[in-house]
Amino acid sequence: MGFLDNIILGFQVCLSPTNFLFCLIGVTLGTLVGVLPGIGPMGCIAILFPATFKMEATTGIIMMAGIWYGAMYGGSTTSILVNIPGEAASVVTCLDGYQMARQGRAGPALGIAAMGSFIAGTLSVVGLMCVAQPLATLALRFGPPEYLAVMCAGVVIVTYLARGSTLKALMMAAVGIILANTGLDLITGLPRFTFGFEELTDGIKLASIVMGLFGISEVFINLETAFKTDIYKTKYSNLWPSLRDWADSIWAILRGTAIGFGLGSLPGVGPITSSFVSYAVEKKVSKHPERFGKGAIEGVAGPESANNAATGGNLISLIALGIPSNALLALLYSSLIVHGIQPSPLFIKGHPDIFWGLIASMYLGNVLLVVLNLPLIAIWVKVLKIPYHILFPLILLFCIIGVYSLDSSTFDLHIMLIFGVLGYLMRKFGYEAAPLVLTFVLTPQLEAHLRRSLTISDGSFAIFFTRPIAAGVLSFALFLLLSNFSPYLRKGRKKHQAFADEEDG
Repeated sequence: MGFLDNIILGFQVCLSPTNFLFCLIGVTLGTLVGVLPGIGPMGCIAILFPATFKMEATTGIIMMAGIWYGAMYGGSTTSILVNIPGEAASVVTCLDGYQMARQGRAGPALGIAAMGSFIAGTLSVVGLMCVAQPLATLALRFGPPEYLAVMCAGVVIVTYLARGSTLKALMMAAVGIILANTGLDLITGLPRFTFGFEELTDGIKLASIVMGLFGISEVFINLETAFKTDIYKTKYSNLWPSLRDWADSIWAILRGTAIGFGLGSLPGVGPITSSFVSYAVEKKVSKHPERFGKGAIEGVAGPESANNAATGGNLISLIALGIPSNALLALLYSSLIVHGIQPSPLFIKGHPDIFWGLIASMYLGNVLLVVLNLPLIAIWVKVLKIPYHILFPLILLFCIIGVYSLDSSTFDLHIMLIFGVLGYLMRKFGYEAAPLVLTFVLTPQLEAHLRRSLTISDGSFAIFFTRPIAAGVLSFALFLLLSNFSPYLRKGRKKHQAFADEEDG
């Protein structure tokens, strides 16, 4: 099939009544969770994850992807009007967006955020379409050692970019590996880490883990927080930016798109990092950097473009290599696995309807988001006034229904509650859930590739160092890992030197 035929196939898939409906539902829910502070796309997708088991694979992926990039749109509304980021990737937008609102320019700020997001989202889809297939062709040369190396590098990069302690991130990754090994060994058939519970012989369900870590823990966190927002009174009827605003913003939008897509294509780098880098670049290249933080429209256009473009870049590793690069993509990966579809370099060739349907749905979703965001801003502002004591019991109810509906198992509900308490404690003590979820999803493949590699080499680990690609990727991962601990080593050396100086003195 030619390129045009593939595009036509994609639009035929996404414009079917069912897929169109769930694309609309996805981007609407995404915008909503982006507007509401504290929930985020991960929590929403975790809650709806079990529902995708009853859908067609294409429909489920289209809806979950819509929630993801829809949240990038919605997060800018609260950042500009309330000075509270509805989504973590919109933190930077607060700096100049809220100042524009206080100056009576909330309309242009909201307008440029929406249009910048639309342009960046569309261009990132074009980039995904152009890059994914050649990369998948290249990845066909990979064997088990290369796949193992790339997966290990992905896990290391996620821990390297952790917002908190690297050691804590590595600990969470190790916990994810242990949890993934719960159940029957695929080779020997012997139970592992079941502790006598027959229910654990089938392993721990991903839905129970993610709903506990992201859904239930969110309820616990907000029960102890008196959350109140004061919406700044300003007019935002004129949403279309002026020609001067476009002239100031267009290059920021294009730079943000390039930064977001480029960084997003790297394993472990998401919209948050991209938006911060974009803001720093815009401030650096500006002729008037003193305006940043005081209402510079480029400070809204660049980061909002970057965080939307990063979503397209993030999909490259999943689609072309079959490797999820963050916790959210791990849910998309698991959704495909549930439907008997293995993401791999052969994914595009074997399932063109899903790939091109997703591509076309992202084009369609970006148009729907512009239509939704600009006219419905007044409605989204009213949504912010929903009391949390009403909102969070509903989240708890959806989590319980979602987990119980999978196997009608009360044991799974207990597991979800345990991970809810664990997720609450993790947040309180600065442990991130993303490395745990990512390694939990990747471990079965990691173990399979490790065993295949050792079978090929007759049990010799030298295979990972004699094959150039595997050796290079593992060396890079090791370098990142060691560089994370270099500050601790320097600190320990200084303490040792100070102690020696005291003794000499």
